[in-house]
Amino acid sequence: MKAHDGMYIGGRWRPAAGQDTIPVVNPADEQVIAHVPAGGPEDVDAAVRAAAREAFPGWAATPPAERAAAIGALRDALVARQEEIAETVTAELGSPLALSQAVHASLPVMVAGSYAELAASYAFEEKIGTSTVLLEPVGVVGAITPWNYPLHQVVAKVAPALAAGCTVVLKPAEDTPLTAQLFADAVHEAGLPAGVFNLVTGLGPVAGQALAAHEGVDLVSFTGSTAVGRQIGATAGAAVKRVALELGGKSANVILPGADLAKAVNVGIANVMSNSGQTCSAWTRMLVHTAQYDEAVALAATAVAKYVPGERVGPLVSAKQQQRVRGYIEKGVAEGARLVAGGPDAPKETGYYVSPTVFADVAPEMTIAQEEIFGPVVALLRYEDEDDALRIANGTVYGLGGAVWAADDATAVAFARRMDTGQVDINGGRFNPLAPFGGYKQSGVGRELGPHGLSEYLQTKSLQF
Repeated sequence: MKAHDGMYIGGRWRPAAGQDTIPVVNPADEQVIAHVPAGGPEDVDAAVRAAAREAFPGWAATPPAERAAAIGALRDALVARQEEIAETVTAELGSPLALSQAVHASLPVMVAGSYAELAASYAFEEKIGTSTVLLEPVGVVGAITPWNYPLHQVVAKVAPALAAGCTVVLKPAEDTPLTAQLFADAVHEAGLPAGVFNLVTGLGPVAGQALAAHEGVDLVSFTGSTAVGRQIGATAGAAVKRVALELGGKSANVILPGADLAKAVNVGIANVMSNSGQTCSAWTRMLVHTAQYDEAVALAATAVAKYVPGERVGPLVSAKQQQRVRGYIEKGVAEGARLVAGGPDAPKETGYYVSPTVFADVAPEMTIAQEEIFGPVVALLRYEDEDDALRIANGTVYGLGGAVWAADDATAVAFARRMDTGQVDINGGRFNPLAPFGGYKQSGVGRELGPHGLSEYLQTKSLQF
């Protein structure tokens, strides 16, 4: 697998300050496929101070229509690389190639296209009474992205930042840096001015921390665990620096009486199994009325049997993640939940696979019903009435996503309005790339995607006449 041996800073690939490298491992066969530089504070400083900071005034002054054209060119460059992107995501993340093609390589193209359009149409200036209100770029953005959607998360941060007129320094996850390097190649091909986008690979506690703490960074946009989000928030807070945090989730899939039970269960299982359960907004808690509970458990067991490891379900990203998820499954058994399918034993001798797992008889206070597992594990919980279902659905520290199924949309919407979560799918609602994505409570601060995602990278100035 081809990899650059340097950092993309100031419009060119340049050597890293140090000699240390990070191995990139294919989680399906546990083989090292590449090495990338392990950047540190010196690399981050070069990217921020000598590149992004220098490029910011010119890019901020570039007319929105020209910024839109640049993002459109970036989108086209990503389209030209879609097959290579899909193959790279499969190699370093382990997702089945069909999923890499349909989601990992295609969704970022859709999101980039949406910001090319928004940059051209967004109202960066408005009149309020006797004042003119200007929406201006916040400055240099430090973007720290996760491994589970390695290109989507990059585009969801970089595209709106560029549309707003910000410049960016990206630190991608160390598990999936090759996809980020392909993105940098696309940026270069699209002809963006030097320094507008910069890439530093490295470890989170080293390069990520240096980026979050750098005095030349005006906003830190981070997606990852709530624990790391707290650290980044504290670092940024000490400098009174803005943050956008998209963190963990424990989303509830609420099936109300009268809903199409078979459809709700099957779609719910598919939602969690996608990307091997490595999705922060996955509906990992399935809430079913007690009168239909046993039927739902049987349906879930039948549905999950279709997800064969190595075929429809890929491995987890690393040995560490595999052990973490298997540990949660063991804890679920130890706390009294009933295994309906799967279990802690590895289904394959090679690769970081975990058996798709379904638990029944899960109590709301159990660890597997409270903590984010980030693997192909579904917990079924029973409820007595709608108020009980709402109490369970809202009964975690998270509030990122969710779903409600009912006999009609009005009933589902009425329930969804009472949920403490940032996004709810109604009766299997379709993904909307313009809808704001983000969470309540410890699921984060701020929103991504669409005009709300663009607004995260803007600051407000008013002129009084």
